Amino acid sequence: MPTVRFAGAGAFVPSRSISNERIAKAFPGWTAEHILEKTGILERRYLWEIDAQGNAIPPPDDDLPVYPATSTDMCEIALRRALTQAGVEGRELDALFVVTCTPDELNFNHDAMLLHRRLGCRSDTFALVVDDGCGGTPYIIDMASKMMESGRFKTVAVVASSLLSPQLNREVYTSEVVPAPGRKPLNAYLSAYVFGDGAGAVVLRADGEEGQGILRSMSGNAHSELVLRRGGGMMRLAHQGRARPGDMAFVVDGLKVAESYSIYMRRCIEGALAEHPALRSEVKRYYFHQPNKRLMDHFVQKVGLPAERVAMNVHHYGNTSAAGMLILLAEDLEAGRVRLGSGDLVMVAAVGANVHYGAQLVRL
Repeated sequence: MPTVRFAGAGAFVPSRSISNERIAKAFPGWTAEHILEKTGILERRYLWEIDAQGNAIPPPDDDLPVYPATSTDMCEIALRRALTQAGVEGRELDALFVVTCTPDELNFNHDAMLLHRRLGCRSDTFALVVDDGCGGTPYIIDMASKMMESGRFKTVAVVASSLLSPQLNREVYTSEVVPAPGRKPLNAYLSAYVFGDGAGAVVLRADGEEGQGILRSMSGNAHSELVLRRGGGMMRLAHQGRARPGDMAFVVDGLKVAESYSIYMRRCIEGALAEHPALRSEVKRYYFHQPNKRLMDHFVQKVGLPAERVAMNVHHYGNTSAAGMLILLAEDLEAGRVRLGSGDLVMVAAVGANVHYGAQLVRL
């Protein structure tokens, strides 16, 4: 059975920094100081600009293309970097999975098909958008690696993106939704405070030697609404009067996230190490989903992980959802903290949305 390895990783993060002071003025709710106190986030990165009234400002509308300006643009940059690092051409891909809950267009696998065309993939290369959030990346890597182990696929790309900035609007992101009967309403401004834009990609190759590549991969499902976005589907269409502004927002249920993160991330860590418990002390870097810095710091301390081994950028980038783990990995590879082909042992793990979770123990 072939061994699946990480052949390359790439990332794109916008250079536009939005401070706590700016975001608090645009979306009144918490003060800048309270945002830092509760989340540990200093700034977040946006692809689009926002004005003082909390409205997204689109790129200039002229005859010249603006690049990057979309989720697909960010994914293309990240994936091209991953392909270059892997020494792989777009035509070599057997499958291309785009993991995002913020696609440029909702239907017909638009973003994956556009990437497929831009990269010159073969007509028989599978191209699919997977509607998923924070836990979607290791979940899909687990699925892809199992498909590759069967021998059908040799080279697969998994790309993930988060693009909140075009959706921002003060009415939408200061509205409330009721998560369940008897629960207190949740306000959407927390999402504006914590989420940021970015994309990450990894190229998987089923040509690793024994003892290299993905040593253990796992994923699972649970059922809990950690993030709500109830608008956009057939049951809450605005023109039918069934959707309110808050239904169009991504609304974080902070209490549920805090309660569930430790439970499922422990499950991820133990699952990834289940067949290799002796390797626990050898893990050089952990690439976890990052809801916010305060929750991450608390979790790392609670489970007794060496803080210096847990990669983190959420305090400067914001929560980049499904892209976060791959951005961290790509940055570490670029900085030389870990190296492909070195035998460095790393772990990728995440949980999110409604709920998908997964993890990989990988020898680079």
